[in-house]
Amino acid sequence: MTKRAPLANWLNDTNDVVAVFLAAGQIPDLINLAGGLPAPDAWPVDQISELAGRVVRDYPTETLTYSPVPGLPYLRDILAARYSTENSPLTRDNVLITTGGAQGLDLIGKVLLEPGALIAAQSPAYLGALDAWRPRTPRYNPMKLEAEGFDPKAAMTGAQFAYTVPNFSNPSGRLVPVAQRQQLIDAARETGAWLVEDDPYGKLFYDGEALPSMLEMCGDGSPYDGPVIYLGTVSKELAPGLRIGWIIAAPEMIKALATAKQGSDMFSSGLCQMVAAKAFEEGVADTALPGILDLYRARRDALCAAMDEHLSDLMTWEKPSGGMFVWAKMKNLAISTDALMKAGLDQGVCISPSSVFDPEGKDQSSLRINFTLNTPEKLTEGVRRLAATIRQMA
Repeated sequence: MTKRAPLANWLNDTNDVVAVFLAAGQIPDLINLAGGLPAPDAWPVDQISELAGRVVRDYPTETLTYSPVPGLPYLRDILAARYSTENSPLTRDNVLITTGGAQGLDLIGKVLLEPGALIAAQSPAYLGALDAWRPRTPRYNPMKLEAEGFDPKAAMTGAQFAYTVPNFSNPSGRLVPVAQRQQLIDAARETGAWLVEDDPYGKLFYDGEALPSMLEMCGDGSPYDGPVIYLGTVSKELAPGLRIGWIIAAPEMIKALATAKQGSDMFSSGLCQMVAAKAFEEGVADTALPGILDLYRARRDALCAAMDEHLSDLMTWEKPSGGMFVWAKMKNLAISTDALMKAGLDQGVCISPSSVFDPEGKDQSSLRINFTLNTPEKLTEGVRRLAATIRQMA
């Protein structure tokens, strides 16, 4: 029998952790603290249902046929107006619609990465970004933004781009302060590296006022042509199943990304684009936001209270002021969080170990806990199960 051609080498450079916690969904009575999932009871189901029926009837050409590669001009104009500021005025030429935020990451890799190119990445880094760029076999320069003496210019020198999640980073939950945002912008200008601002959690501020985006901060009042590549999504404001995201960037970058998108999926769903456009235009997203914030704030507080009760002698963490995650570090570094994840499944709880957020896959000292998906009662029980697992391993 003729031997078949081999699979691409990059497929061997993965781990089985993701497959393990995806399969864990089949375990009865499992409490899933591992994912980054919005709560279904936060979705404006009735409004989205009504919008979907209406836009098909009223806009059949836009919703049911092929769409322009960069996205429907109607939605691009709405997003340009929504994100424009006096400092960073935008037009539709600054906006590309993507099939979810994940496609934006994939397209950035396609247009900026040759095999072995360097990425300066906020560390720990979002697993989905690492997976999106894995086929390009990049090298990484980890950026520990909280480290004393961190030098963004040194970190970004020689990099194609710097990847950041400044609002409640996935996985660490860290909020990057304004002064450091400005330092990253200055370093991008000095080094020539692009600065990727991935912002799925930018609306999820539970304490205090929202900080200005780096997109806004790097403008100079003229039509936007700066180094920041901004990624947004409806997944946390409306519903992830719509699979609508966007990239806001300099027109030259938008053109390059559109070329890459044409060879990827050609266009994003016109139906979902029009639903998103109407949801923004008619205030559905803005009306839903206060309820989402109240729901998630209460769940964050419940998780952190349970951690204080059951885990304070086992782990250290900081209570995040927004987002979807708590990042906790083991006090006993002899306990691998890869092993903890697998042991936890036997106790009916699933967490995300730090190794999947490390480009080198080496860090096994920490874990990410999601608080948005589960009720306060389930969060408390999940933490109790996690603490019992750790004590058994100690």
